[in-house]
Amino acid sequence: MKKIPDLGFWKLWNISFGFFGVQIAYALQSANISRIFSTLGADPHSLSYFWILPPLAGIIVQPIIGALSDRTWTRFGRRIPYLFVGALVAVCVMCLLPNAGSFGMTVSAAMAFGLISLMFLDTSINMAMQPFKMMVGDMVNEKQKGLAYSI
Repeated sequence: MKKIPDLGFWKLWNISFGFFGVQIAYALQSANISRIFSTLGADPHSLSYFWILPPLAGIIVQPIIGALSDRTWTRFGRRIPYLFVGALVAVCVMCLLPNAGSFGMTVSAAMAFGLISLMFLDTSINMAMQPFKMMVGDMVNEKQKGLAYSI
């Protein structure tokens, strides 16, 4: 088996920097989804029901993406296609979702669009997060894994 060499701090930083973007996406979702649904017409006392969907999507999507990315080999690598697709979908949803009320839909159609968009957003964030976790395991030797995960 091939021994993984020690990586310098900046290489470890670069491996972990994408995960920072995933955490920013989660923070944007957490901070803004309730306000977006309130703007679309959701009852403020019922907003907690909208927050059931993202954890359910994560429970389903993360193991599937993890298993698929373990078996995927492309010219870009094992994990990179999942990272790019997840990031692209997340960016598209983050641009569309706050503007859902201005698409000329009825309130119920805008709410349905918002729910579907929320599921796509959380699924795409999970799609990008799981391969980032695994990239550290793939690219960093045992001695440096603690440092890499802490970065």
